[in-house]
Amino acid sequence: MRAGAYEARVEDYVALLKPRVMSLVVFTAFVGLLLAPGGINPFVGAVAILCIAIGAGASGALNMWYDSDIDAVMSRTANRPIPAGRIERDHALVLGLVLSSFSVCLLGLATNWLAAGLLAFTVFFYAVVYTVWLKRSTPQNIVIGGAAGAFPPMIGWAAVTGTISLESVVLFLIIFLWTPPHFWALALYKQSDYGAANIPMLPNVAGERVTKIQIFVYSLLLVGSTLIPGLTGFMGPVYSVVAIASGAGFVWLAWALLRTSETVAMKKAGRALFTYSLSYLALIFLALLADHAVRLLGWL
Repeated sequence: MRAGAYEARVEDYVALLKPRVMSLVVFTAFVGLLLAPGGINPFVGAVAILCIAIGAGASGALNMWYDSDIDAVMSRTANRPIPAGRIERDHALVLGLVLSSFSVCLLGLATNWLAAGLLAFTVFFYAVVYTVWLKRSTPQNIVIGGAAGAFPPMIGWAAVTGTISLESVVLFLIIFLWTPPHFWALALYKQSDYGAANIPMLPNVAGERVTKIQIFVYSLLLVGSTLIPGLTGFMGPVYSVVAIASGAGFVWLAWALLRTSETVAMKKAGRALFTYSLSYLALIFLALLADHAVRLLGWL
């Protein structure tokens, strides 16, 4: 045991829950909940969002428990609570299991068991299918594993309606297709980290050229998926204008990355796309809310 190990602070346990990832999960789930037809009691809705947040945090704790060995050799994760020696691995495991069980049970009692089942499946998919199986075994880890991050708006929708609809599937699809270009752009300028941890990310296995091509292809598919709400009448012109304009920026950055050949320029372009992708997803979901609000107010 290293000196000062296991002197955990409250913020260390918060870090185990991956609060930045949790914030994105909460936001997209909130959008799904608000867009769902029929409405929900505000208190019940708040409980549903809290449960989804806790479930996301539980997934993060379980991920950090299992990945503590590779986190220790990656520069961007070496200071996480477990590899830094501030929290025991077993504590993270117990925390993840308790929080996941609590969040699923409470969501089922507060809303319905379809939403609770989707939340349970999401935690299982991220902690077991992605973290334990896919992450260390295939360069398609992000593609398949991205489903875990795409379920929250579907869970929010199901919490209100008790159903899975085409609209909620489209919300799922947008996040699902956003995940590969987002994380592969990160992997392009963090190849040494993933290589040191022996994680088979696409750039390390298939090379930079293949990765850039796949990023561009997925970017086209992503932007195409964001047009579906407008084309099907689920959303109106406010959303469609934002989706087209922001999507054009995404494709342009992916194209600029594809055209790079020199390593420094490639890493710079990859970082630019990664940074933009964070704002892009937030903007798409804000546009969904804005369009919904405009139509509720009868302005369009």
